[in-house]
Amino acid sequence: MKRKLIATVGVAGMMVGIAACGSDDSTASKDPKDRKETLTVWLMSDAQSTWPELVKDVNDQFKAKYPNVTVKVQYQQWADKAKKLDAALAGDKYPDVVELGNTETMTYILNGALGEIDPAKYENSDTWIKGLKDTCAFEGKQFCVPYYAGARVAIYNKDMFKAATGSDVLPTTEADLTKALDKVGAKYGKDKAFSPLYLPGRYWYAAMSYVAAYGGKVATYDETAKEWKASLSTPEAQKGIQHFVDLVNKYNHGDKTKDEADHANVMANEKTALLYGNGWEAGSVVDSAANGNPKLKDKIGTAGMPGPDGKALPSFIGGSDLATISKSKVQDLGEEWIAAFTSAKSQEVLASKNILPNNTKQLEPLKAKPETAPIANAVPDAWFTPIAPGWTAIEKKETLEVMLLDIIKGKSVAEATKAADAEIDQLINEES
Repeated sequence: MKRKLIATVGVAGMMVGIAACGSDDSTASKDPKDRKETLTVWLMSDAQSTWPELVKDVNDQFKAKYPNVTVKVQYQQWADKAKKLDAALAGDKYPDVVELGNTETMTYILNGALGEIDPAKYENSDTWIKGLKDTCAFEGKQFCVPYYAGARVAIYNKDMFKAATGSDVLPTTEADLTKALDKVGAKYGKDKAFSPLYLPGRYWYAAMSYVAAYGGKVATYDETAKEWKASLSTPEAQKGIQHFVDLVNKYNHGDKTKDEADHANVMANEKTALLYGNGWEAGSVVDSAANGNPKLKDKIGTAGMPGPDGKALPSFIGGSDLATISKSKVQDLGEEWIAAFTSAKSQEVLASKNILPNNTKQLEPLKAKPETAPIANAVPDAWFTPIAPGWTAIEKKETLEVMLLDIIKGKSVAEATKAADAEIDQLINEES
């Protein structure tokens, strides 16, 4: 893949330039008290709402060393962050440090937007979670720092399951789970808006987890042709997609054409007994600040999601990375701020909030903690989207969501996957 990317987008020379960029020697050698620049940091709103004390602590540490440097943390929303960042990079008012979702990084690496970093400057870099580290790497160099990881788990209403089945423990096999869901449906089915399992039809992360369960992939890399090729039309992928659609049709009695954006709210309103979501969404269900239902506190549980053939459902390995902008005049300050924000001490703060840290060393204790065991144990076998130059374009075009929606509306899996493969092949090898 990497050889093909160099040949395709012609960035070899660019990468040499990026590797050499950063603060000049005169800037780097200044006494910290003489530095008077401004460091602009873009973080997603998760940090503002869930770990604001960590941001404050790191900024206080930074201020102690650089008393005359101003750190401006600007919080962004996922819905429009990429568009705002692209516009900022095209002009002269861009951030110096930016948080990126781990499916976004390759686009910015390839277009030269991110500065190269030295992993040796960051704690626990030797045990960074592979699913995050790989999305920051290109041609043997590292262009971002893993921030935190995420995986998807079963989130369920323990009281509903106990009332319907006699047990508040989620079944460990899909065969037993579907039997339990049938009983949940019988118990609460008088409410026509109630879904035993709320699995939205456009929820592509969930659909691709079922694809992975059958050994399928969105796309594979052809070493001979040196390019990515879509593979949703393979028998394995089609089996996974059909399995997902069958579950949607059988158990989701709500709007099947929606995505997963509001599924925690659906559970908060007691319109479902089971979701498949990010581990932190269990907190959203009961958090009044997130339109949750505090009355459900202690009634919401998490567990590994059972998948086909008696195995756990493979999870997407999600998460965020932090990077410096290559044309920033204070890259060295950006690198130092990121190092403090992703230190072992900082990662411990995230772990205390049941957020998965960026490294396997600090992840290990969470595998035994009841609140985090399901999500922490989902990380080792997790899957990831193709690390390809055009993947961001595929996400922006919502190729997978459109495919799933077409199937929900009646198109055959064979026809829909053929169309999706054609669009993926047009985009996946092109720089976004």
